[in-house]
Amino acid sequence: MAINNFLDHIVHPDAQQYAEEHTSPQSASLAQLERQTHLHTPNPHMLCGHYQGKLLELVSLATHPQTILEIGTFVGYSTVCLCRGLSPNGTVHTIEANEEFEDTIRQTLIDNNLQNRVQLHIGNALYILPKLQNQHFDLALIDADKINYINYYQTIVPMMNIDGIVLIDNVLWNGKVLYEQRSGDKETQTLKQLNNIIQTDPRVENLLLPVRDGLMICRKL
Repeated sequence: MAINNFLDHIVHPDAQQYAEEHTSPQSASLAQLERQTHLHTPNPHMLCGHYQGKLLELVSLATHPQTILEIGTFVGYSTVCLCRGLSPNGTVHTIEANEEFEDTIRQTLIDNNLQNRVQLHIGNALYILPKLQNQHFDLALIDADKINYINYYQTIVPMMNIDGIVLIDNVLWNGKVLYEQRSGDKETQTLKQLNNIIQTDPRVENLLLPVRDGLMICRKL
């Protein structure tokens, strides 16, 4: 199977369309954000979008986290979804490396009345995370530069509360993690190593979902 066509073969396109048609619709504000992202933002494919966003939302609603950590904010779509189940006095820390997205993120938070519940950190997550070491999180999402995924994971797990959930996006990496002969790039090697680390990590139990580009779900034991 060609790697370029990998995502089309995880779920038959007709089944994927049917699934999306039978998924609760996104809010008007998120629909507008998705449209504006595709119109005006480079690499709009980085957006988690309606289908995966709804999964993030349901995980949050099911767990009612008091504290959420997100690495990789992009335009704030996933941030809004994660906030859906946030406890009334809960807090979100979200980290975005690209300062060019700051204005968009802050507007997204205002549009969704989240500006007082989300603390936005602009900069390198590896420098920002040590400043949050006194925090303990109930829910976390890693969706940033793949080369540092192992560093993020190893830093975050000790910061999670027992039964806390860590979500990690893009762990199938367009199928590259499956093909030894085509996995020479550093990002693929990092993701392959991360998946193996998680599989044997006694601190968590895990489930890899073939949703979009692969979503790893870990529960802190």
